[in-house]
Amino acid sequence: MVPPIRIWCAGLGLRPMELARRLPDRPTTRFAPSPTGFLHLGHVANAVWTWGVAQARGGRVVLRMEDHDRGRCRPEYERSILHDLDWLGLEVEPENRRSFEGGRSAWRQSDTPERYRDAVARLARVATVFGCECSRRSMAAAAGAGPEPGEELRYPGTCRDKGLELVDGRGIRVVLADRVVGFEDLRLGTMSQHPARQCGDLLLRDQTGNWTYQLCLVVDDLFHGIDLVVRGEDILASTGRQILLGEMLGWSGPPRYLHHPLIMGDAGVKLSKRAGSATLASLREAGLTPAEVLGMAAHRTGLLAAAEPIAGHRLGELFR
Repeated sequence: MVPPIRIWCAGLGLRPMELARRLPDRPTTRFAPSPTGFLHLGHVANAVWTWGVAQARGGRVVLRMEDHDRGRCRPEYERSILHDLDWLGLEVEPENRRSFEGGRSAWRQSDTPERYRDAVARLARVATVFGCECSRRSMAAAAGAGPEPGEELRYPGTCRDKGLELVDGRGIRVVLADRVVGFEDLRLGTMSQHPARQCGDLLLRDQTGNWTYQLCLVVDDLFHGIDLVVRGEDILASTGRQILLGEMLGWSGPPRYLHHPLIMGDAGVKLSKRAGSATLASLREAGLTPAEVLGMAAHRTGLLAAAEPIAGHRLGELFR
């Protein structure tokens, strides 16, 4: 049975017809799941917005496997993602699609570690990069009562001046410029963030040797030529720090951003793998068709007035 679902969003944003007038022509965007579990309806919502915008404006979608967390990623999850996209009728460019079936892929993060090592070397030439021996537990202990509701745990700069070498078993951080970053979200409007105050010195590699989401995403978006980022509002707070990181890595300009509403469960928590959200496999077993699943996700994120079936090749109609 599909759990009760409601919509959550950080702001009212533009209605689909108003948003359509602001979308760029021929964008290159991406669908970038982490193969740490099976796809669920929240992933479908992101796919609906991503493929819908690309179809509406004559763009393309790059499929990327964000498997930087080597402790949780599994080949069987990657295979299931490919199967689910095929079942939904969401087309991936043939070369991009085939690369995941035969060895090394330029779109799989675990296959491109040299890309991130090179990025850290480039960052070290223009900013302060340092070794860090702090854990989240030690940071939380140092913070005492912890962050206020709605705020994140901020790194206080404990190791910045210790001169620790960048060796295995230590994290790697970069000092972010202490300034406000402004950007325009295509749906939510003008945004302003102060990353250095939000998160402190940004973690690039953790103590287990995993490159972080923040580093990999910026490096790969630059490498893949992504000029439109379509993602859920839960990632909105990361945008400013990613813009700063991109500037240090040589972006001529940041991509455009579109943060869409999230689908939330009945407890007010976003759908996630860890929360045991209904997977696409379970929705198939319940008898739902691909068009019904896509229509459900489109409705729950405000693109359809009712949960009407819509085929994958027609998603662009939602943004025209």
